[in-house]
Amino acid sequence: MIPGLLTQRRFAPFFWTQALGAFNDNLFKNVLLLLLTFVAVPRYGWDTGLLNNLAAGLFILPFFLFSAWGGTLADHLDKQRLVRRLKLLELVTMMLAAVAVWFELFGLLLALLFMMGTQSALFGPVKYAILPQHLSATELVKGNAWVNLGTFVSILLGTLLAGVLTSLDGVWERAAIAGALVVIALVGVVASLGIPSAPPSVTGRVRWQPFAGTWQVVRTGMRERRVRAALVGISFFWFLGASYLTQLPAWVRDVVHGSEGAVSFLLGAFAVGVGLGALLCARLSAGRLELGLVPIGALVIGVSGIELASQASLPGEQLALASLLGMTEFWRMSTLLALVGLGGGLYSVPLYTLMQVASEAHRRARVVAANNILNALFMIVSALFGIVILSALGLSLFTFFAVLGWLSLLVGVGLLIRNPRPALRLLIFALIQVLYRLRCRGRHHVPATGPALVVCNHVSFMDALVLGGACPRPLRFMMDRPIYENPWIHWFFRIAGAIPVDSDRRDPGGVRRALEEVSRALRNGEVVMIFPEGRLTPDGEVQAFRRGLDLVLARDPVPVVPAALAGLWGSWTSNKDGKALTKWPRRLRARVLLVFGEPIPAGDSPRRVMERRVRGLKRQAELRLAKGLRGPV
Repeated sequence: MIPGLLTQRRFAPFFWTQALGAFNDNLFKNVLLLLLTFVAVPRYGWDTGLLNNLAAGLFILPFFLFSAWGGTLADHLDKQRLVRRLKLLELVTMMLAAVAVWFELFGLLLALLFMMGTQSALFGPVKYAILPQHLSATELVKGNAWVNLGTFVSILLGTLLAGVLTSLDGVWERAAIAGALVVIALVGVVASLGIPSAPPSVTGRVRWQPFAGTWQVVRTGMRERRVRAALVGISFFWFLGASYLTQLPAWVRDVVHGSEGAVSFLLGAFAVGVGLGALLCARLSAGRLELGLVPIGALVIGVSGIELASQASLPGEQLALASLLGMTEFWRMSTLLALVGLGGGLYSVPLYTLMQVASEAHRRARVVAANNILNALFMIVSALFGIVILSALGLSLFTFFAVLGWLSLLVGVGLLIRNPRPALRLLIFALIQVLYRLRCRGRHHVPATGPALVVCNHVSFMDALVLGGACPRPLRFMMDRPIYENPWIHWFFRIAGAIPVDSDRRDPGGVRRALEEVSRALRNGEVVMIFPEGRLTPDGEVQAFRRGLDLVLARDPVPVVPAALAGLWGSWTSNKDGKALTKWPRRLRARVLLVFGEPIPAGDSPRRVMERRVRGLKRQAELRLAKGLRGPV
């Protein structure tokens, strides 16, 4: 399913364009650092630390100066044309870099590093703002996963290629570096020609205001609560990533006691981990925005980071990579660093998707620009954090990595305590996938935003879990109060947001209070699920819908999405061959099909119409299930 995006014009050209750009960025940066360290410093007697910090500053400074302008440009111009122009700017920059490498003009190379940072700062807002224009809401998680994978693999390959090219001798080294920079940039330009049009969301004059514009863009990004949470969460990911990767060479030198090859290997383990985490996120999300993966990712980072900090130093000095690969301890470190990366992929992809879907279309690129500015700021904070821990306080690398792990762990636990429902929803989805071979159709019919009512036939006691796990948005659902108040599972239903309802015979006013809670949920823009039959079906057929549905819609006319379940009749949680839950389970991994129909507009959904729609969907689902037709997950 996921690789299909890489064969489609609406995604593939942009994917390769951004991946090649990240590849060239890191090739150029690492070539420059290696040339400065091993050529310029011995030749001219320059200070290594000063040069490295100057290079880092020259690359990061444009993100503060030009990100806001880049976001404004992306909102006001066709993103296709903007990407092509920026790729041409990259090509010109790399052609000048090839000349500078050939003639060893180190001052020009530093100036071009600033130019490359400027190109990256202008390209960054387009990178994530263009995806919602070409991908559907259910494809955004997959698209972001591939973009993250492409970015980190490109970082790894650019770093490795820089080491290979700078190891060549004399003229061959300069020719290979110059040729690689220009060729990769040229291929990126060619790839950008296939990107489809992405019209601007607003019109008007665009002005570059490096300071006022930056502050205004950051204020725009931080204005809305959900977007603000996404931006801060993504920036924390870059804080962690910069902290780990900055200290990785020192870790290899002082703990692993290895050579440069070990640095590349561990960097590769981290990058592969991030990529696998991104793809795993897409798999677990199944086309939905699964914010429950964010605390899980933070917990994986935390536990893996703490365990990595507890590893003992390896014996020996300046060990070659071949020798390290024969040591179990080195493989354990590599696995733990890969798990840190995997947690990062699980953590970051939902946040990037949240940033895209929660920001308004006419200012989305500026929100991405605010994200890039905050990312750069948090990476600077990570450098200061390292200076304080390692230099000012004189603590060890083990303590530094342990602090990072505990920070991640605290963030994960805090997110779970503050809002446990997304993680619980993900757990429900995983449980359903274990119990049933569930297939879903028509999930795109559930409105992406705003209130809606989902009505479905009621076959078994598992229906609410199946619907809650499969729906693209979190569901509130009504249920009998005696079940809700069961002391063994009350906590579960409370966290899940269930709405208890009791008959007026047992609790006068119980129905009224339940309807008021449903109204509050709908008016808050939530999706509420109702089984209008009011009870489990006794014969497998759809029973008459009760008038409670009319009462709900009379109070709050909202779109109604009909749905139907097939495959659960005959399970031990249904009423077939005896009362539900009184029989032993007779089958595992049963095939279940859930079908969502087209939404019925608000005000056009009388009870009888909805009943007929659900009956029709149920017949379709049963026919498809009988034919063995498999739908998308």
